[in-house]
Amino acid sequence: MMTVETYHVPVLLKESVDGLDIQPDGVYVDVTYGGGGHSREIMRHLGPKGLLFGFDQDEDAERNMGNMGNTPGGPRFIFVRSNFRYVKQWMRYHGISHIDGLLADLGVSSHHFDAAERGFSFRFDAPLDMRMNRRATLTAADVVNNYSEEQLADVLYLYGELRNARQVAAAIVKARQQRPISTTAQLQEAVERLFAREREKKEVTKVFQALRIEVNHEMDALAQMLTAATTLLRPGGRLSVITYHSLEDRMVKNIIRSGRIDGRQQQDFFGHTTCTLRPIGKPIVPSSDELQQNPRSRSAKLRVAEKTV
Repeated sequence: MMTVETYHVPVLLKESVDGLDIQPDGVYVDVTYGGGGHSREIMRHLGPKGLLFGFDQDEDAERNMGNMGNTPGGPRFIFVRSNFRYVKQWMRYHGISHIDGLLADLGVSSHHFDAAERGFSFRFDAPLDMRMNRRATLTAADVVNNYSEEQLADVLYLYGELRNARQVAAAIVKARQQRPISTTAQLQEAVERLFAREREKKEVTKVFQALRIEVNHEMDALAQMLTAATTLLRPGGRLSVITYHSLEDRMVKNIIRSGRIDGRQQQDFFGHTTCTLRPIGKPIVPSSDELQQNPRSRSAKLRVAEKTV
């Protein structure tokens, strides 16, 4: 049985929770529960009347939950097994109109990368799956074998930011004509020859990233969650988000700067720009000590914002 300690090592733990400026009696949401590291730290700051919701669509996270410190006076923690895109609907379901803070640690947990059978990493030869929610039907193998060459190129370019996306897509199509690509090793074999040896690992990682984002509809879900957060937060409430690649970070930066995913500034009748969030400090990156202890934190960046109106 997996344990909390081995499931996932939280990134920027203190900095992201400090960014929430937790009020003991407040209502908070951790939309990326994972191994519960950030949630447990939030719970340490809550009083008997405080409340925390933890979201995760992965059944492994729910099994790993254990006792989150509920008190005799009532539950202080509520787990919601759902994609965080539905955070606003679930808050309404639980009778919550506004929250005091929302934390998101985006990307893939170390558990997913280390669980060979999930197919997130080419470190293991495993079925090409990549579903964060195993109740979903679309897998990475479905994308690789059924998307047209043009569709594959679009996915690789948009979500993997691969300059040679069309070449990679063509190589995948050529390989699948010989036999279906059903494992991580088969996919790696199909594309690795297109990259210089010194960049091979990094570029293949981008291929896997692109497929993972497509399989889990990550960008659409993130856009919905961030937009919902701007309406759920009460004035003075905090948004604390850790990103791992430029696509995520751009969306978070845009929502903080303009209140919109596309980054377009809104203006009132008099031409004054309006925004519901203001950044708190500059983006935070891991310290050298954290980088040594937790390699996953290498590309992490934390942005914190406060609801103004």
